[in-house]
Amino acid sequence: MARAVLLNKGRYRARLAETTADLDAACRLRTRAFDTAQLDQDRFDDLCAHVLIEDRRAEDQLVCCFRLLTMQNGAEIGAGYSAQFYDLSALHSFEGRMVEMGRFCVHPGKTDPDILRVAWGAMTAYVDQNGIEMLFGCSSFAGTETAQYLDAFAMLKHRHLAPKRWLPRIKAPDVFRFATRLRRKPDAKKAMQRMPPLLRTYLMMGGWVSDHAVVDRHLNTLHVFTGLEIGAIPATRKRLLRTVVG
Repeated sequence: MARAVLLNKGRYRARLAETTADLDAACRLRTRAFDTAQLDQDRFDDLCAHVLIEDRRAEDQLVCCFRLLTMQNGAEIGAGYSAQFYDLSALHSFEGRMVEMGRFCVHPGKTDPDILRVAWGAMTAYVDQNGIEMLFGCSSFAGTETAQYLDAFAMLKHRHLAPKRWLPRIKAPDVFRFATRLRRKPDAKKAMQRMPPLLRTYLMMGGWVSDHAVVDRHLNTLHVFTGLEIGAIPATRKRLLRTVVG
């Protein structure tokens, strides 16, 4: 397919990065979105496929990007980015193909909800093309202070914790153990208002999270491990995703 295009939808095109210039553009967008002092890049970039969402009506401006690391099964999960922060030994027995999604970001000046829809459409196309059975990664809350997110974390505790057979264990030195510390009943409206859009989408499709959040002071975020078993996505959600792809 020309230029490794995954999806054309409306004004947006989703494609795989093919050149060093493509990767450089993604790293620059990540740097701007994450507001880091240095260029956002690491050793995992060379191992991943990078998805670029471009605005065809604005001279192919890059408006969103993320990267994908494909694994044959759970035995390879220790080689991914998330394994630096979480003990993922419970997932070693997962037998299907997996993909770790990371560094997801949208241009700070763009608020069009179609960008997120196209990004998920591109992810769906990639999952279909590569026979992926589990999608996972780290979902981030901005900043490292927990107070503003307590309803969101309470909601995660009450409704969205990982099945015990897959539950990640603590590995990072600085974590917020919301599943054991929070006793509050979540305010659903406040919880969803404070939930990051990417995580909200994971949850709507049946995704689940770790029972603790990692405090990542390097990226100035709180993040939770997030998993989504493709076979568990509700049929209505699958149809919506296929509509975007189609």
